[in-house]
Amino acid sequence: MIIDSHHHFWDYDAAEYGWIGEGMDILKKDFDPTNLQSEIEAAGVDGVISVQARTDEKENGFLLNYAKENDFIKGVVGWVDLTAENAWERIGKFAEAEKALGIREVLQGMEDRSFCLRDDFNQGIGALHDFGLTYDVLIKSDQIRAATEMVDKHPMQLFVLDHIAKPEISSKGVDAEWANAIRELAKREHVACKLSGMATEVAAGETVSPELTRPWFDVVLEAFGADRLMFGSDWPVSLLRTTYGDWQACVKQWTAELSPDEQAAIWGKTAMRFYGIDG
Repeated sequence: MIIDSHHHFWDYDAAEYGWIGEGMDILKKDFDPTNLQSEIEAAGVDGVISVQARTDEKENGFLLNYAKENDFIKGVVGWVDLTAENAWERIGKFAEAEKALGIREVLQGMEDRSFCLRDDFNQGIGALHDFGLTYDVLIKSDQIRAATEMVDKHPMQLFVLDHIAKPEISSKGVDAEWANAIRELAKREHVACKLSGMATEVAAGETVSPELTRPWFDVVLEAFGADRLMFGSDWPVSLLRTTYGDWQACVKQWTAELSPDEQAAIWGKTAMRFYGIDG
């Protein structure tokens, strides 16, 4: 089964999606399952994981309703305020849904770059394992070391790093500090990594291509191994720089020389294992 481990839906509203800013007009419209289904059918993708795009618990119901109505949506990574005093109850309410898979916080936008080390936040993270939920780590490069400390606090919790921690991708080459931090994080076997969100990190003026982006793939492949990597489109955000089909083709080119088992892991098995999706 081929799984797209990372995409979004929204009914566009400027107040609700303030992060969709100037120069992002292509995203300022509704994106729903009908739009995505045509993309994945053309790409031969069997199922997808829907990921929150708003830090509001009403996002959970919005995504879970779509998942309930559409078999190709295999599950939802939602949002709960993990610092809340009643976080356990809130997580439990979300987890009651059949297709609830995980939780994500938008750590990348936090003014406190070590927010993930707060005691109240980690108390919330600690509750996820009770409900069999995965945690998606949405950070930028400068937050990798703090995130590594966070995952060390929770050795039984499954984590998935989004967008390879969003390094700048350009013809200047791979930043050694990012690469070293990724290698250190990847030593934790309970952390996987999504091959997603990379196109939008390509420097302005440069063209997204398999050749340009390949060195960053090589780093995460060496660090995590294929059995802890998973394909993700980041559609429709990815439309800022590429198409669904072109991003899939990019990942296909990277993985063409891998063994059948390694390819199977990246294209579906890793996502199914880390999120608990049945075949």
